[in-house]
Amino acid sequence: MLLALLLRFLRPHRRLLAGVVVFQLAQSIASLYLPTLNADIIDDGIAKGDTGYILRIGGVMLLITLAQIACSILAVWFGARAAMRTGRDLREAVFVRVGAFSEREVTRFGPPSLITRNTNDVQQVQMLVLMSCTLLVSAPILCIGGIILAIQQSPGLSWIIAVSVPVLLVCVGLIITRMVPQFRRMQARIDTVNRVLREQLTGIRVVRAFVRERIETDRFGRANADVTETALRAGRLFALMFPTVMLILNASSVAVIWFGGMRVENGSIQVGTLTAFLSYLAQILMSVMMATFMAILVPRAAVCADRIGEVLATEPSVMAAADPVSELSGRGAIELTDVEFSYPGAEQPVLTDVDLHITRGTTTAVIGSTGAGKTTLINLLPRLFDATAGTVQVDGVDVRRLVPDVLWSTIGLVPQKPYLFSGTVATNLRYGRPDADDDELWTALEVAQAKSFVEKMEGGLDAAIAQGGTNVSGGQRQRLAIARALVKRPEILIFDDSFSALDLATDARLRAALRENMAGATFVVVAQRVSTVLEADQIIVLENGRIVGRGTHDELLESNETYAEIVSSQLTAEEAA
Repeated sequence: MLLALLLRFLRPHRRLLAGVVVFQLAQSIASLYLPTLNADIIDDGIAKGDTGYILRIGGVMLLITLAQIACSILAVWFGARAAMRTGRDLREAVFVRVGAFSEREVTRFGPPSLITRNTNDVQQVQMLVLMSCTLLVSAPILCIGGIILAIQQSPGLSWIIAVSVPVLLVCVGLIITRMVPQFRRMQARIDTVNRVLREQLTGIRVVRAFVRERIETDRFGRANADVTETALRAGRLFALMFPTVMLILNASSVAVIWFGGMRVENGSIQVGTLTAFLSYLAQILMSVMMATFMAILVPRAAVCADRIGEVLATEPSVMAAADPVSELSGRGAIELTDVEFSYPGAEQPVLTDVDLHITRGTTTAVIGSTGAGKTTLINLLPRLFDATAGTVQVDGVDVRRLVPDVLWSTIGLVPQKPYLFSGTVATNLRYGRPDADDDELWTALEVAQAKSFVEKMEGGLDAAIAQGGTNVSGGQRQRLAIARALVKRPEILIFDDSFSALDLATDARLRAALRENMAGATFVVVAQRVSTVLEADQIIVLENGRIVGRGTHDELLESNETYAEIVSSQLTAEEAA
């Protein structure tokens, strides 16, 4: 998965990679050439007292060193740009794919895990690309070239290389094989930390209301300790890496000096040759160490790439049609025929045999006990889920065949838990229609019974809204969400228990304003309060995922026992009459 992911996302940046290869190649060749020149200075310059030769070769070495520095800087520059762009493309690809997910896929992965995959996991792959651009080209060149040139310098000492390199590879391999499981475990535990932290921040009021601060702190502490423990295990193994490399390097250097000194003494080799061989040995082992460092990054990056690839390989369950319909008549009619819906792995369907016809310009209310399937039913209309059986049609067209943007532009949805984005009142209201002017915003606020409190906020339309709307009350948040849907002026308006935080008087005024200002629009209202649905043209009673009644308030009160029980539990006999 790692290789496939890198090939896919590095391909657009092949010019930058070509620059990395060219400059790393030049830098490596320069590094291999310098020890030979150094040996020449010692054997042919210093030994013979030829100052001119020393200055001439020394000048060449200085120029090569300067060129080496320049090539190193350019290689890092090209590599950094390639790595950063690859990380950017990965984050964008994951974000776009997650944006196409339905609620089913988001629930499957979990928001904390998706956040980790698009941040920490991408960062690990990006770091691998950066280090690869820095080390991957030079390390093999220095290793192979160093071995060849070292053997040329002194074949009699080459056995030291033949012993030290395999020993180093075996030691490093043993360490790395033990690090891979730790990295895989670490990413999963980072997901857990993110999940716990997200739950505690989102539910901070619940935590405090139930005096659970200490328990939640302990819970986070356990998740944090698990990550720390795994990181320490990986860190201890990592800590063995460099001492092992340095031990083998120093032992090999001692062996070269010991056995090479004997050869210098008997005249088999010169001092300069011994120095060059020692330099090449250091280059060989250092290149192996650089490859080792790469080998440390690869296992964790491979785990992260698997997690990223899992997201990118997941096809959304809500897919665009092969021959999509791009236009609607704009009538706002809705029809559900033999609709059934089951969540993955559920033993029983949430909705069964749902038949529903909603004509343009009417108000349809959906009422029922908790868990009856009301929210699931209305989520099928904007195609947040696809029905597992039957058809859902808008203006006579199956929603599966509609271009998603066309469907969503036709429907305005106010969810059960309204969410406001960080910004201002105006930016939130313009979320569905960026070109809406201030007059349209104020009109929508007036209809949503939100004008009075927005006028009192510092800045009015420019008043700041915190992420999630946490700086306004629940009722204010609901009214702002309703106003946001009204600014869009869709043909179909869906309210998923969107009046629950409003008092009865505000609820009544809001519904009256909606009828007056949104005449011709189709309303679908999910409500728990009977007072909200009294004036609906059609009331749908859901029970255990089935429609057990439909009609007006008066009709259902007389003919439907379930509806009568709901009414009697909420209204007095005089109010129900």
